[in-house]
Amino acid sequence: MNNLNLLHDSADEYGPIRIYDDGKFRILSFADGDEQSRIQLSAPHILQHEYTQAMTIPLLFIEPKRIGILGLGGGTLLNALYHAIPGIQITAVELRQEVIDTAEMYFRLPKGKRVQIKNADAQLFIQDGFDKKVDILMTDLYNTDGMEIGILETSFLENCAKNIKENGWLVLNCWRNYKDNPELIAQLKRIFVDVRALDTGSGNWVVLAGKQKNDMNAKELKAAGQKLSTQLGFQVSRWLSKMYDA
Repeated sequence: MNNLNLLHDSADEYGPIRIYDDGKFRILSFADGDEQSRIQLSAPHILQHEYTQAMTIPLLFIEPKRIGILGLGGGTLLNALYHAIPGIQITAVELRQEVIDTAEMYFRLPKGKRVQIKNADAQLFIQDGFDKKVDILMTDLYNTDGMEIGILETSFLENCAKNIKENGWLVLNCWRNYKDNPELIAQLKRIFVDVRALDTGSGNWVVLAGKQKNDMNAKELKAAGQKLSTQLGFQVSRWLSKMYDA
């Protein structure tokens, strides 16, 4: 990040929070060499990181009215979903108030009745849950040490499932170290019906778990992918080709 200007440098009890900018992109970092979130300033609603793009795949399977996001970061997923899906209701949960404040200040988050951002520990929040069940629940829980391993616990996965509608999906952003983890896959298959995954090739392994089996064929997925690509501003088909049954 030597060629970037440091716009913001603060810290809370969990570690540093830094914002970098080169005039084209803006980056949120939680540690040296870390890039937690990135936006293109001219189009902040178009996802830049590969793993966040991969996390949108369930939009092919369901037309959501409500989405939950555990872990706000710079709010890139929130921003993309808000602009891509008319009328969508989004609730994001973020542990660190300082992260919420910097995201709102530097990352052009949408505001209004359709967006709620809650300052809470996601693993505790999900025990009581959202006011209403969501169609898609996305987890992107990372700290200065890496992925929050609590997302692998049975109780967390079960609580997530309780907050998802009967035809809904859970999306887990995992670090590559957990790719095809047999215990995680076994737990998910016990709780969910349709479990798929994809390796983004950039260090992240994204898991998709549906409460109902999705039977869209290749032709239907391709057509849906073309439509979704227009909505989101990037090619979704590249992630379809990487997806496999877990």
